[in-house]
Amino acid sequence: MKNRLLFFTLLYSLLSFAQQRTEIALNWVDNTTTSVGDKPVKIPVFQSEYMRYDVSLKQLSFSAVFPVSGAVNTTSLQLSNIVYESITAAQLGQLSASKIPSTEKPVLNGYKAREQWFGSLSLSPIVKEGSSYKRIKSFSYTYSLGQASTARSGMAANVITNSVLASGEWYRFYVEKSGVYRLSRSFLSSLGFNVNTDPRKIKIYGNGGRMLPLLNSIEYPADLQENAVRFIGENDGNFGNDDYILFYAEGVDNWNSESDTNNNLFADRTYYYVTSAGSGNGKRIIDATQPTGAPTLQTSSFDAYYFHEQDLVSIARLGRKWHGEQFNVDNVQDFEFNLPDAEGPYTISVNAAANSIVSTTMEVKANGGVVGSLSFGANTEDTVAAIDRDFTGTFTPAGTTTISLTYNNGGNPASNAWLDHINIEGKRALRGGNGQFRFRLKETANNLGVVQYNFSSAAGIDEVWDITDIYNARGIDNNGQASFSFKGNMGSLRQYVAVVASDYYTPLKESQAKVANQNLKGTIFNNTQGEFQDLDYLIVTPEDLRSSAETLANLHRTEDGLSVKVISLDNIYQEFSSGKQDIAAIRNLVKYIYNNASTPDKRIKYVNLFGDGSFDYKDRIPNNTNIVPTFHAYDPNGARNYSIITTFVTDDFFGLMDDAEGEMRMTGGITEGLDIATGRMLVSSKSQADEMVNKVAEYKHADSYGRWRNEFVVVSDDLDGNGSLGFQAKLEETVTDLRNNRPFVNVRKIYLDSYEQQASSGGQRYPDAEDELKRTINYGALVVNYFGHGGEDGLASERVFKISDVAELTNRYKYALFITATCELTKFDNPYRQTAGEYLYWNPTGGAIAMITTTRELFISVANEFNPIITQKLYAFDSPEYPSMAEALRQTKFLMADNNIRMVCFIGDPALKLAVPKPKIVLTHINDAPITGTTDVLQSLAYAKLGGRVTDENNTLMGNYNGVLEVTVFDKPINKVTLDNDNMGQVTPFQTLGETIFRGNATVTNGQFEFGFVVPRDIRVPVAEGRVSFYSKKNNVLEDHTGYDALIKIGGVNPNAEEDNTAPTARLYMNDESFVSGGITNSTPILIAQLFDAHGINTASGIGHDIIGILDGDETNPFLMNDYYEANIDDYTTGTVRFPFTNLAEGLHTLTFKAWDVYNNLVTAEIQFVVTGDDELKLERVLNYPNPFVSYTEFWFSHNRPFELLDVQVQIFTVTGKIVKTINQSVTTDGFLCREIKWDGRDDFGDKIGKGVYVYKLTVRSSTTNKRAEKYEKLVLL
Repeated sequence: MKNRLLFFTLLYSLLSFAQQRTEIALNWVDNTTTSVGDKPVKIPVFQSEYMRYDVSLKQLSFSAVFPVSGAVNTTSLQLSNIVYESITAAQLGQLSASKIPSTEKPVLNGYKAREQWFGSLSLSPIVKEGSSYKRIKSFSYTYSLGQASTARSGMAANVITNSVLASGEWYRFYVEKSGVYRLSRSFLSSLGFNVNTDPRKIKIYGNGGRMLPLLNSIEYPADLQENAVRFIGENDGNFGNDDYILFYAEGVDNWNSESDTNNNLFADRTYYYVTSAGSGNGKRIIDATQPTGAPTLQTSSFDAYYFHEQDLVSIARLGRKWHGEQFNVDNVQDFEFNLPDAEGPYTISVNAAANSIVSTTMEVKANGGVVGSLSFGANTEDTVAAIDRDFTGTFTPAGTTTISLTYNNGGNPASNAWLDHINIEGKRALRGGNGQFRFRLKETANNLGVVQYNFSSAAGIDEVWDITDIYNARGIDNNGQASFSFKGNMGSLRQYVAVVASDYYTPLKESQAKVANQNLKGTIFNNTQGEFQDLDYLIVTPEDLRSSAETLANLHRTEDGLSVKVISLDNIYQEFSSGKQDIAAIRNLVKYIYNNASTPDKRIKYVNLFGDGSFDYKDRIPNNTNIVPTFHAYDPNGARNYSIITTFVTDDFFGLMDDAEGEMRMTGGITEGLDIATGRMLVSSKSQADEMVNKVAEYKHADSYGRWRNEFVVVSDDLDGNGSLGFQAKLEETVTDLRNNRPFVNVRKIYLDSYEQQASSGGQRYPDAEDELKRTINYGALVVNYFGHGGEDGLASERVFKISDVAELTNRYKYALFITATCELTKFDNPYRQTAGEYLYWNPTGGAIAMITTTRELFISVANEFNPIITQKLYAFDSPEYPSMAEALRQTKFLMADNNIRMVCFIGDPALKLAVPKPKIVLTHINDAPITGTTDVLQSLAYAKLGGRVTDENNTLMGNYNGVLEVTVFDKPINKVTLDNDNMGQVTPFQTLGETIFRGNATVTNGQFEFGFVVPRDIRVPVAEGRVSFYSKKNNVLEDHTGYDALIKIGGVNPNAEEDNTAPTARLYMNDESFVSGGITNSTPILIAQLFDAHGINTASGIGHDIIGILDGDETNPFLMNDYYEANIDDYTTGTVRFPFTNLAEGLHTLTFKAWDVYNNLVTAEIQFVVTGDDELKLERVLNYPNPFVSYTEFWFSHNRPFELLDVQVQIFTVTGKIVKTINQSVTTDGFLCREIKWDGRDDFGDKIGKGVYVYKLTVRSSTTNKRAEKYEKLVLL
């Protein structure tokens, strides 16, 4: 981190074009094993903040990002003072020697992130010189600043317009393939459209079926466009039965160079819209203007194009590349192409992929003749699902041509191949007789002049339309001629379609054709009063989750003052992508909002993709979760599309606003600056959405305010040789940086290698570390940061945290932000397999509030750089204002130059800020003596009285502050070392927080407080600095503060300690204080242990002196409860343990509870309870009290449905069965005992009933589950 900060400390010239000079030194280490995901790689390495490794190419590069004061002149880079040293071939390790260049190949780029400019430099640090190699030890570089690009954006800025859908009646239909379509009167009528309108006012809108450009700079309409049409029979002003509309519709069958596909990856249909809205007439096809000059090129043929491509399977379930037919047992497949009027040889290109441990081939034949073959090498990489190959050859076509593909599996029956596409191109005669067809001549694009197109057999061709601009087709009439020609200008590639009356296409319709009016563009900035208001936060979701998203939006509006809009996907698609799904439509809406802010500083800050995502955009797989689509990477280098290491899924795409951004290639380094903090809430149903929104509400709720907000937990994997030697060291650097900048944070360390490793049938395990991690999460931590190996099933090869552990997390209201610098813990885009990260987020009453986590494999070098920066940004080392968690990730990402950082995503609400308390609380007195002078040492068994105050950041007393202080006093820090469990020859010394010697509460009055306690006997005797951690919450206001003292002296023994041999007292309950031993509970009860001792309870964890619970006599697995004890407010002699159990088995349980006072006197107590299954409603201990009674009694019963609304009915009968009284009441209980039902001994008419014995039936129904239970008992009325 220090190196990076030094690197960022650049001196900027006052002149924008002055030279900038930087010196760099590379500190090489040879024979080092680093890690690419969980795979060890042995290569020479240098500082992680500069080192990049391309696993697919096995190439090493230097890459750096640096802030600049303006746009970088990318051609101004100059390297100088390069110092080399020789390197042997052996020192290259696993680098590919053939890919080491002979020059440094430096590349300078510049980019902008929310008005903040950055430069990036990449080069090869190793070069080849003849037959030898050398590497750079140091170098200098200079560059200058230039002017920002003025390239026109694909979407205009600062132009707020209304959508055409804002008014009028609109109906839609759809098409799948491109061509000339006929709209009849009956078809439009079947849509619901009023066909009795003046036909001249009928308009057709739609933007075609092409995928929207990913690159921002490529032009695409921001609203539905009107299309020019040919309306046959409109001139009489009446839409007759024989009248019809012709128009060119672009389908979803167009080649896309950004994804190398013929198919639209997001949709199988595109929509067109019909309306008569507006005062003017509809747009009509007009005659094309032909050049008058003599033709410089005459042609009677055109460049025909045919393809076969089906998207049936995603081989690796990664990326956006899909394949069609599979070849295994069925190793020969034929594909027929109709190639009429072919002239000369045709070119065929085939793309396919294969996976086999041996080399395999695929032979290509045309009409039985061999054209060539594709050769697939053996796939030996376990991280790569297939090998991709292209083939291009030529053949002589026939009218109907059969392309045969034969897959040779190399003798390995487990081999598989998949076809991507077959593309065929060649010259076709301009001849009629085969229906409508599109045509173009590629050579006209790069030549100037006039081209003449000459048709033969053209009597059936009514006209030709120039469809280069699909919204403004231009007509060229044939007049029924058999020979027909027209002219056009060259210099650009123009597209045409031959219109044939006998071959019009027919559009298709859905059951719901009417389109509701909407106007996103015109109203997105309107507040509730209809006035302009900049937007802070956009939530994108499907309509069925909208109400849940609105609840979240209202939370931020009322509590954070944010301007929030919730927009449904269908509304976005209607305006921005002609009704069809497209990720760029969402991005374009965001960009429209970003560009049209009133000022740059008021641009939109957060985008929430409120719904789960999937690798399948089209719901081809069962139980798909494509709720809100996400960005999947694609790279022309085929191998990268099938690798968990190189491909990625990201929502950053929706936050990239600059013109040169959007494609997000897998290679070439980061050249994009993230402008908006994006996040995804992984929800797939209304109930799940409500649960996750409720977690956000609970995170902000008064019940969430507590000392846990001071806690930061770091978890390090052990050293196992897979490039993991830096895990602990890097985390130590990170937390040292955190303590230096935010010293109020209590850092708790769980380093796996410091625990005893145990062998099990499933491998090595760390059971104590696993228990400690779950216990720490349940106790509460603001942040849990894990660094190490991991995967979809959990953390570490020792399985220190796994999916089944999520159910044991009960940290309700104390939800943690989880940072996981590991591999694909949260690979949310694969519906076939839910991951540990997803379950951690989905836990409705525990686990994570949000996750900064990984969806693919993260390189250790990137994680080493990432961890310090994300911590710095989360805790705002350089700012008084804390960012949202997603904003902290945004700021981290634009400081990193490695593509691999795209594997990190934000799961959760992107506008939610980390719940860091405000400063500050200070200690002022110890035993009434000011801490500015000499103060007492806190000795064992001595009474200590501490005083302090709540101040603002300028140390001014907040005299109007009244509330409750929560204080934790720690003994001296504990020095530990790791155990080298895996015999790596390395141990790491580290220091942890001391044991807790007091945890209590005190009243804050007018900004001041005082509390006292007796120091436990079990403190460590040597005198040294301990630590006091403060937390306070203000009365009746959602405001909290934090503070600390790290100079308080603790140690020694009080020689005048009074004698105490009296044990504490303990009273035990389950869930609430009305519980009676032997009662029923559910499987997750809470133990309540109320303790009293004249000198206080010991929490210092002396050997054998922990607060523990022993369940059913299992003394080898006690429940450690020290952290769950808190002294009562202003009274250190009394306190309560509240310990949550999870997943207890059904049946009778006996809990033995043990606690010690500070003098180490033991109290033992016992309680029994019966766990009932959650499937059935259970009733126990049904009674009325008092019984007998005269005029008042209460009906009591125990049940297993706490916190649920229960409908209770009590029916009272005579002994002969006559009903005399019915009582109906709804109740909700915090615990398992209900005694809310009362009776005065009168019947249903209010009359006193006679003395005697009566029978009553108690019936209880859960309104949540509709489960019912009933019991009969007797009562006596006196």
